[in-house]
Amino acid sequence: MKLTEIDFGEAKPIEGYGADYFRLDGTAHPAPVVIAPGQVVAWGGIGDLETLKPLAGQVDVLFIGMGPDVAHLPPEFRKALDEAGVPAEVMASPAACRTYNVLLSEGRRVAVALLPVGETKA
Repeated sequence: MKLTEIDFGEAKPIEGYGADYFRLDGTAHPAPVVIAPGQVVAWGGIGDLETLKPLAGQVDVLFIGMGPDVAHLPPEFRKALDEAGVPAEVMASPAACRTYNVLLSEGRRVAVALLPVGETKA
């Protein structure tokens, strides 16, 4: 089997995470955090719509990592995202990291909003 190294171009994949951080380009960023094209910003967590609104029209999908397990968004927050034009998919934070990296490697316009995982992963 031939393995090919993934070329992310200018984009920065998520390299790893711990109980309360996500690592990109060798730097640990405290959770909760939003990672989008050209930016890594602190996020106030579920309910902080203002940090997510600017992603409308800039990304094809926002993955929302709900922590160590998948959970539903509060209906009013989901509705506000829809009204703001931010397409979102909800999953556990580890799955959101993996999915974000795969789509990023394909050159897709993606972003991720991550809640802490509460456990350490390399």
